[in-house]
Amino acid sequence: MFQKRTYLRVCALFSYLFRQKGKKICIYEINFVLLPRKTILISMHMKKFLLPLLVLVACVSTSCDAVRQKKANKDTNEYRYEIECGGNAIQGTYLVKVWSYSRTPSIAENQCRKNAVHGVIFKGYGGGQGCVSQRPMANNPGVETQFEDYFKSFFATGGEFQKYASIVGGTTDVVKVGKEYKVGVLVSVRKDDLRKALEAAGVIRRLNAGF
Repeated sequence: MFQKRTYLRVCALFSYLFRQKGKKICIYEINFVLLPRKTILISMHMKKFLLPLLVLVACVSTSCDAVRQKKANKDTNEYRYEIECGGNAIQGTYLVKVWSYSRTPSIAENQCRKNAVHGVIFKGYGGGQGCVSQRPMANNPGVETQFEDYFKSFFATGGEFQKYASIVGGTTDVVKVGKEYKVGVLVSVRKDDLRKALEAAGVIRRLNAGF
């Protein structure tokens, strides 16, 4: 009796599917033929809601990523960070320790690359413990305002700054400070390539340009 009911349900299901002229057939519907009739009917209509559901999930995920990135940018818009020498670096690079602030540790860590490049360009850092102090590449304090449009694009999400900085793995330090976190990361900055890019853009003068 059970086999007969199953056979009838399979026939009914295939009959329904073949009547759907010009419509796509979801193969997973066959998996429900051994279940009660109501479940089969639900599976037939499930495909009408599956795609919108997946689209909704994707939109929510994208929206959350956008909110997190907006929060990250807000936390670093004023470039509230500390930069110090991180040790000896290979030729053509600086190794710096950057401390960034945020209510979310992962956000602060992700922004350390941006802050490292910003610090090398506009702040420089002190020496000590075998390190040599470094002056900022942009000696003119007004250059950031003068080239505002350039730096807005340069430091934008996914901007060019990413080409010149990389995080050294396994070097993250997290300290709770009041209601937020102070996150320290070692960052390697390709200072020679960075300087060439800024010189080509006319932001800073070449070292041998004279006075």
